[in-house]
Amino acid sequence: MEAVLNWKGRMSFEGASDSGFVQKMDADEMGGGENNAARPMEFIALGLAGCTGMDVISILQKKKQAISNFQVQVHAQRVEEHPKVIFSAVIEYLVSGKDVDEAAVLRAIELSAERYCPAQAMLGKAFPMQLVYKIFDEDGKTLVKQGEYVSKQVVA
Repeated sequence: MEAVLNWKGRMSFEGASDSGFVQKMDADEMGGGENNAARPMEFIALGLAGCTGMDVISILQKKKQAISNFQVQVHAQRVEEHPKVIFSAVIEYLVSGKDVDEAAVLRAIELSAERYCPAQAMLGKAFPMQLVYKIFDEDGKTLVKQGEYVSKQVVA
């Protein structure tokens, strides 16, 4: 994979990687920017959410789950001092649909976490992640089940 980032003035940048889609980055005014784009660390959280989210929804679709809405939220905690790294995160999977099977959701999360998501595999070496889920009825308002996926892998 290749990525190129071009400076556009002040703290504004535009970058693209292999797909060719241009992404903008900026800082807020206090950081010397114009606050007109996402911050670099936000892309890390979005990349993590996108990587695992694509895995989970793909697996749920293959398992013929009738999903009406799906959202992944990454709640990342950062240290206060520079370099303000992420020290822990909660990944929350919000699944809505008709008669969604909890076992299917757990298996999809497991496969993403343990086999498919490179962002989760890489970042999991840098900070701990808690994986939680909520399953709602197809209206998206009535909570049907909730829980947490805990890895079965033995940590040495």
